[in-house]
Amino acid sequence: MPDPAATALQALGWVLGDAGRAERFLSLTGLTPDELRTGLGDPAVQSAVLEFLCGHEADLIAAADALGLPPATLAATRERL
Repeated sequence: MPDPAATALQALGWVLGDAGRAERFLSLTGLTPDELRTGLGDPAVQSAVLEFLCGHEADLIAAADALGLPPATLAATRERL
């Protein structure tokens, strides 16, 4: 199973790759861009990324596909942080 922190950061990169999705992520998590930048190493921030993806199945599936992981593996990663 891949490193959970690295997977979360890759997932964050995917989330931020689309402006609309990035705005939705920040809105739903309540994070500011500065908090996101300073919290990249924080398991709570990393978990928020995965929680965001798990909350919208289409995003979870698309992110998992982009990262070359099964959606279940990506979803399970949040439990390992």
